Amino acid sequence: MAVELVKSGVITNADATPVVLNNPSVANALLHEGVGTVELSATASIASIARLVRVPSNARISRVLLSCDALTSATTDIGVYKAMGANGVAGAVVDVDFFASAQPISSALVNSDVTHEADAADAGAGYGLADAAKPLWQALGLSADPGIYYDIACTLTAAATGAGTVGLKVQYTV
Repeated sequence: MAVELVKSGVITNADATPVVLNNPSVANALLHEGVGTVELSATASIASIARLVRVPSNARISRVLLSCDALTSATTDIGVYKAMGANGVAGAVVDVDFFASAQPISSALVNSDVTHEADAADAGAGYGLADAAKPLWQALGLSADPGIYYDIACTLTAAATGAGTVGLKVQYTV
C-alpha cells in the first residue's frame, strides 16, 4: 500500500506558476437548472417518450434528478434526444439510456439522483464519472460541438398501469 497525493486538473492548474485558467464550466461556474414535469396516463405504453428538459449541447451536466408518483409497474430509460427539428418535427434519439437504464418508477421518488445510473449498471455505457467534466456533446462521443439543443427525456421500457406525474431537474453549467 502507498499513500497517494494526487490533484485533479482543476487543482493542478490553480497551483501552477503562472496560474492556468480553468474552463469556467468546471471551476467557479454558475449552475443552471431546467425543470420539467408531465402527466402520464395509466395506458402509457412501452416506447412512450416524455421530453422534459432542454439543454444546450455545450452544457456540462452536474445532476439529473428524477421525481415521480408511483406509476404502477413502469420503468423508464432517461436519455438524450435532439430537440425539435425543421417544421416542428421531434428530433431523433441520440442515446435513449444515456443517464439511466430501465429505472423503476413504480414507486414514488423525490429528486432521486440518476445522473450516472446507466454507467453504474453497465460499466462504460452511458454518462460515466469520467464524463463529469465534459460538455454534453463530448460526453456523447462527438468530435465537435454541433451548437444545438438536446432534450433530456424519459422513454418507458415497461408500460404504466397507473397514472401519475414524472419530472426531471437537470442541473448544468455552460
